[in-house]
Amino acid sequence: MEDILIKNKKTLKRGWTTGACALAATQAAYTALLTGTFPDPVKISLPQGETPSFPLALENLLGGVAKVGIIKDAGDDPDVTHGVLVIATVRLIKENEVKFVGGQGIGRISLPGLPLPVGEPAINPKPREMICSAIRKLADHYSHAGGVEVEIAIPGGEVLAEKTWNSRLGITGGLSILGTTGVVRPFSCAAWIHSIHRGIDVARANGLQHIAGSTGKTSETAVKEIYDLPVHALVDMGDFAGGMLKYLRRNPVSRVTIAGGFAKLTKLAQGFLDLHSGRSQVDFEWLASSVDTLGANPDLTDNVRNAKSAGHVLQLSQRHDIAIGNWVATHAAETALRVLADSPINLDVRVFDRRGALVGRSNV
Repeated sequence: MEDILIKNKKTLKRGWTTGACALAATQAAYTALLTGTFPDPVKISLPQGETPSFPLALENLLGGVAKVGIIKDAGDDPDVTHGVLVIATVRLIKENEVKFVGGQGIGRISLPGLPLPVGEPAINPKPREMICSAIRKLADHYSHAGGVEVEIAIPGGEVLAEKTWNSRLGITGGLSILGTTGVVRPFSCAAWIHSIHRGIDVARANGLQHIAGSTGKTSETAVKEIYDLPVHALVDMGDFAGGMLKYLRRNPVSRVTIAGGFAKLTKLAQGFLDLHSGRSQVDFEWLASSVDTLGANPDLTDNVRNAKSAGHVLQLSQRHDIAIGNWVATHAAETALRVLADSPINLDVRVFDRRGALVGRSNV
């Protein structure tokens, strides 16, 4: 049954992960090796009970090798891999095991900290588990030993990988085969938070004790220059301050810098941990009270209260030498430290304007 989500009264269609597509392609190819016929469409079973069917976009059987291609449909999610061709080439081998090989467009693990050893193709553990389970079931059904080599490829994956976080996570040369459930849910926060966690894991595994979580590219570039941080120390936190901080509480490093724009970090200062505009808003009354505490005259306080944007508040405050940037940074640090609780982390917050100029820093 098709799963749909409702966002702003629009019906959004779910899609399928690269892991689900790799599973479908492998299952169809292995079936062809055992029976001489490709199941088209091929029906797979996913961990949460879904049983989707996938039409074959490519099929080839020659000797002891079968090749199947599945076109990935990510539904209405803005996924960089939507429409790619996921190809599984399955070969019979003498060993009674499943061997995984990374083909064209599949990255390779180059740094410790990920759930696969360095040097392995970036086919994540859950897709591997799903593929092995499907192979075992088919092997039992057709009385085969189940010894196969599975090569997964995504033509063009090397180029597409440049639009992902793979390089900073220690995955080089291509894309990853991902998916814990097999399902892509439109505009899901889970995938982003998962990448934040893996970024922290990689930094820790490589001995980095100072990481910076940033809300966007401008603040990331600025904080990198201030501290001369390596790329693997940079975590694209985006709107998910809470997701990063809660993981750091359990997996600490010595020092953490939070870097972001004035509007985003104002929301963190107000106590929000999700900084997305749809889930938290800048409170101009809070900002008015803040500038009043910092010595603003009544006219400036009223102008801040009636401002149309956080950027305008920053400009007004700077014009009157009101250190609102430091105030926001300090209160944002207080929010973050409450989440970090007893973790032995030295934390600071840096606030930047739209041009990347430093406009505030915490003194907590």
